[in-house]
Amino acid sequence: MNVLKTTWLASAATLAFAMAAPAAHADALSTPAMTPPLSANADPLSIDVAGSKIYFTGQLTGMGFTQNHSIPGDKKSRVDLTNAQVEIQKTDGVFQFYVQAGAYSLPSLGAPYFKAKDLPDLTYHYVPNAYVKIVPNATFNIEAGILPTLIGAEYTFTFQNMNIDRGLLWNQEPAISRGVQANVTQGPVTASFALTDGYYSSHYSTGSTLIAYTVSKTDTVAFAGSVQFNKTTKARFATPVTLNNGDIFNLMWTHSEGNWMVEPYLQYGHVPKYTAAGITDSGSTYGAAVLAKYTFSPMFSLAGRAEYETSSGGTPLLYGHKSKAYSLTVTPTIQLKTFFVRGELSYTGVSSIAPGAGFGPAGTSKSQTRAKVETGFLF
Repeated sequence: MNVLKTTWLASAATLAFAMAAPAAHADALSTPAMTPPLSANADPLSIDVAGSKIYFTGQLTGMGFTQNHSIPGDKKSRVDLTNAQVEIQKTDGVFQFYVQAGAYSLPSLGAPYFKAKDLPDLTYHYVPNAYVKIVPNATFNIEAGILPTLIGAEYTFTFQNMNIDRGLLWNQEPAISRGVQANVTQGPVTASFALTDGYYSSHYSTGSTLIAYTVSKTDTVAFAGSVQFNKTTKARFATPVTLNNGDIFNLMWTHSEGNWMVEPYLQYGHVPKYTAAGITDSGSTYGAAVLAKYTFSPMFSLAGRAEYETSSGGTPLLYGHKSKAYSLTVTPTIQLKTFFVRGELSYTGVSSIAPGAGFGPAGTSKSQTRAKVETGFLF
């Protein structure tokens, strides 16, 4: 079975990592976290309530794309909404909160596209993030609710990332989880610890952590890990049973200096044998990626991503037993205040695939090329 195709949305990047990493620009609000070149509205709408500010932000974005070697059920070309979301948050005082609601799509490399009108019902519904936050002091806080994952270097939604499509490594990571998370900051170290349902499984047996160290004004290194304490047979569209029972780890570095921002990272995932869930043998994935962005002017920048991933063991991960995949993506972006437009050209190649697990109508093609345009407003 091609796990990538059935679990393409099971991941995202980490809010705490962005909080620890040096920013190329300062957004008015840190949530939702965003990786340059896109930046949030510098003057978001707010109202005063009992001496505190309640902020209102949002995104209205859409895209069009064309691709070759479409996977069965997908189309050669589409035009669709990517985000119609709003966020409401309180960021001061001991009691804080964050609510994100609306429609979205989660385009990902090497996987079929699901439209924004269908995807929320299949995945994280129309409130994909919502949590309360207790902040007793500047160095410690606790969050509880529907939380962004601590794993990976890419976020869940298109507007949060350098590229329109998420990458191959993102396909193996949890994206959104339900549970509780503690965050601690001490000097150059930021650490987060969470107990959640991992891949949105409703099985609360996942422990995860993110530890980031700010080496200098230009460099941050981070380790992220997620492990399963108890095995489960639960599976749904956003919750593949293999990854539900697996562990995953990242080692990440962010360098931001002058016009450059570079983010290389490594990933290792392991799924143990669990016959009760149909996992008759163990399997592992190994991946490496580099994300980069160069700013030519305050309005124009160019982002890129290169990644490689391979699998081993008896469980068919990625595109089948011992399959391999790589991708190259280039994304030029123009942003003028709250309006942006960006294009994207990507290439995904696979090898050692299982019969029918590749691209094209018969699953025999070993590559896919996509061209995309996304535009909209970040208000």
